[in-house]
Order: sequence, then C-alpha cells, then structure tokens
Amino acid sequence: MGTGTAASQRVLRTPRRQPAGASGRPLRWRQVTAIVLLAVGLVGVALLHVWLRLQVVHMGYVLATTSKLQNQLQQENLELKLELATLTSPDRLEALSRSRLGLRSPEKGQVIILP
Repeated sequence: MGTGTAASQRVLRTPRRQPAGASGRPLRWRQVTAIVLLAVGLVGVALLHVWLRLQVVHMGYVLATTSKLQNQLQQENLELKLELATLTSPDRLEALSRSRLGLRSPEKGQVIILP
C-alpha cells in the first residue's frame, strides 16, 4: 500500500510553476511590447486626427478667401460690362462724333446705293 500512496500522491500533485524569472520574462516582455505598440498606435491615430482637423480648418480659410475673391471679381465684371455698354451706346458715339470729329448726318445726295 505504500507504493500506491506514493503513486496517488504523484497523480494528485499539481505541477509546480516555474520561477517567474525563467518563463515570466518573455510573457511580461510580450505584454510590455503589446502595450507600447498599442500606445504608439493610439498616439499615431490621435496625431492623424489632429493633422486632418488642421487641414480642414486650413481648407476652410482657403475656401473663404477664394469665395470672397470670386464675389469681388463678379462685381468688377458687372461694372466693366456696364461701362462697356455705356461707352458703346449709339447716342454717346453720335455725340462724340459730332463734337470731336465734326461729323454730321449725310444729305440726300451723299448716300449712294449700289446695285
């Protein structure tokens, strides 16, 4: 019975864990590495988010400036069209031709109609 007891004690014994120094280091090293990689990834995502927000703000300023310039150019275009219409009006051209060049309307005999 003595041998049976020793055998049963061997079977009932739970295996002892190895000291933390032998196998604990690689597991702990993996955990630290995983945590560091996770932290670096989170910092990278945060920096990417901040950079994208800065780009959005910058593009907003560019868009506002461009829109303001477009409005100014449209206004200038309208003013130039009005000036062109004023300068090329038939009444104005007739008045200028009479005053500066001394032109007048043709007489009946001055107009020749070609066949």
